[in-house]
Amino acid sequence: MGVHSLIYFLLPLLFSLAVEASHCSTQGVPWVRNIGELPQDNYGRPGLSHITIAGSLVHGMKEVEVWLQTFAPGSHTPIHRHSCEEVFVVLKGSGTLYLASNSHLKYPGEPQKFPIFTNSTFQIPIGDAHQVKKD
Repeated sequence: MGVHSLIYFLLPLLFSLAVEASHCSTQGVPWVRNIGELPQDNYGRPGLSHITIAGSLVHGMKEVEVWLQTFAPGSHTPIHRHSCEEVFVVLKGSGTLYLASNSHLKYPGEPQKFPIFTNSTFQIPIGDAHQVKKD
């Protein structure tokens, strides 16, 4: 069996598994969902669109949450921190990450500024205060 034959064999098998999985659910939520049909919120921040793709409250996950966020020009998150790591993948656009790695100190000083851009990724350590601003 050649490599091409194997690929053609696996693709229908994977497709059929995906179709079967979409009919299953966890806590009434389908495994395969259309992102365009998921609820959006802006948390009171004009210019922000937030969609929880997968998360603990809605989907029963224990360790991971995945969000899709869209920022209008000039919009930003509040300065905040998390009790877990956070990873960003920038699909399109540019902005600035403000990161205060020493925000737990009595006098944390000014946050560091990092440019973010299309196809960039960055991570935020546990407990570090941060803010993301769209250009």
